[in-house]
Amino acid sequence: MGFQLFKLLAFLVLLCAAFAGYVNIADVDVDFHPVERLVRGKLQMARGDMALNKYTPEEDKDPNFWINIAQNEMAERLKAPNLNKAKNIIMFLGDGMSLTTVTAARILKGQRKGNTGEEDILSFEKFPHAGLSRTYCTNAQVPDSACTATAYLCGVKTNIVNIGVSANVDHNNCEASMDPLNHVSSIADWAQAAGKSTGFVTTTTLTHASPSGSYAHVANRFWECDTDIRTKAPDVDVTRCMDIAQQLVTQSPGKNFQVIMGGGMGKFLPNTLQDLHGKMGERQDGKNLLSTWQAMNANGVIVSNRDQLLNLDVSAVDKVMGIFESGVMKFHSEADPVKQPTLPEMTEVALKLLSKNENGYFVFIEGGLIDYGNHFNKPGISLDETLEFEKAIQLARDMTNPDDTLIVVTADHGHPLSISGYPGRGNPILGLNEYDEDANGVRYSTLNYAIGTNQYLDEAGNRIDLTGRFGPSDFIFPSYIKSSIGNHAGDDVGVWASGPYSHLFTGTMQQNTIPHQMAYSACIGNGPTMCDESNENSLENSIDNGEK
Repeated sequence: MGFQLFKLLAFLVLLCAAFAGYVNIADVDVDFHPVERLVRGKLQMARGDMALNKYTPEEDKDPNFWINIAQNEMAERLKAPNLNKAKNIIMFLGDGMSLTTVTAARILKGQRKGNTGEEDILSFEKFPHAGLSRTYCTNAQVPDSACTATAYLCGVKTNIVNIGVSANVDHNNCEASMDPLNHVSSIADWAQAAGKSTGFVTTTTLTHASPSGSYAHVANRFWECDTDIRTKAPDVDVTRCMDIAQQLVTQSPGKNFQVIMGGGMGKFLPNTLQDLHGKMGERQDGKNLLSTWQAMNANGVIVSNRDQLLNLDVSAVDKVMGIFESGVMKFHSEADPVKQPTLPEMTEVALKLLSKNENGYFVFIEGGLIDYGNHFNKPGISLDETLEFEKAIQLARDMTNPDDTLIVVTADHGHPLSISGYPGRGNPILGLNEYDEDANGVRYSTLNYAIGTNQYLDEAGNRIDLTGRFGPSDFIFPSYIKSSIGNHAGDDVGVWASGPYSHLFTGTMQQNTIPHQMAYSACIGNGPTMCDESNENSLENSIDNGEK
């Protein structure tokens, strides 16, 4: 006890000497108590180390610059809410688009223009209303894209890996998942019942978890075709359990979609037939679901490349199925622009076709590869995908009227990506933190993941210098915990809204509240809506009556 007290007193003497400028405490090599080490770190901060060599843009030095920004933002928030009925609903889903991903993408957008970056803004960040969504599932603290899709498309939370069924269905329980009593309907169902056109666009596959939430009912998101059921659940009778691809083509509401776009052609073709992208189909049951779809939709068209899509005369067709890859679509930065359409291009064609319906439409549009980039610990990929996503959102807002079209932007879940240290304005978001070092004097990256494949350690377990390693968009960024792939995160995600009743999407909400609020604005579904008689009391009445 006496020795510890002596060490503490000695440390305080050093502390006073450091403040007086007689000694640099960083040069003192003493095994201090953890509290003393914390104080030493705080002292370095107090001496202004984090403020050294930082650049401040000239305009930022004028207080009026910030006052004008504040007043403009406040003026936007003081505008009266849009209480019109929503004719159209466009839901944009950035898969795995954590709030840190949004921030980093915003900075990258600005830095690509040659600016510092932090001052830039993404298209959906201009929307008048924003909130937070709570993403946990009924049996999982950190969710996947299946239970979350059930929440934000069907309005009910469920178990992880389940799609379109209640939490009464256990994992791989085929019988329970096929029981209509366990099914939960989607907002696409509700829109169709109101006479609206419906559809979805994704950069993943047509049978991937997120878009499947609009039409499928399964006890395992990976049952995308019959072969998947055979391999992932060998005890399940595949003849009694309908896979996701079959449900899309032959069951409501999927078979009624006017727009279906994404990748994943292999899930619809037998393994004896080569698809239009040069790979063999995946189905073992011999079914050709593309032929089935075409036979069911005489005035529908199947397209498989960018040229076919962009030359499509939407006035001459009722439906379009675009399948642009055998599996998931290529990353935007790696895709062949001759073969693969961009997300904004798919969005434009989809909206043109859907807008033919005078009753309006509901469409789900997913930037699905944001998630893949983060899973691979490649923020160069995930941020580029996010910027493509925000271009599609801007296009949709430009093509539609906010008086009658509600646009909601959100994510299904986060990723454990951080922006660390005290980097200065304009520090490369996809590079090293040029201002800070770790305890061993080694600089670290601006972006880091909590869990992933590459820790970049030497034989002694110390971090290695990554100077000169950054640059390629597919560079794998450092992570703390070793894993075969990056995982999801359980933090809340953002919700941004523009159009009729966008003010409902503020504050912190359960993720499953989102489709109910969209339905309220458009007068669809079985819950309370703005069209109800005495609608100002309808929500309170439904709660009093125990309705959900």
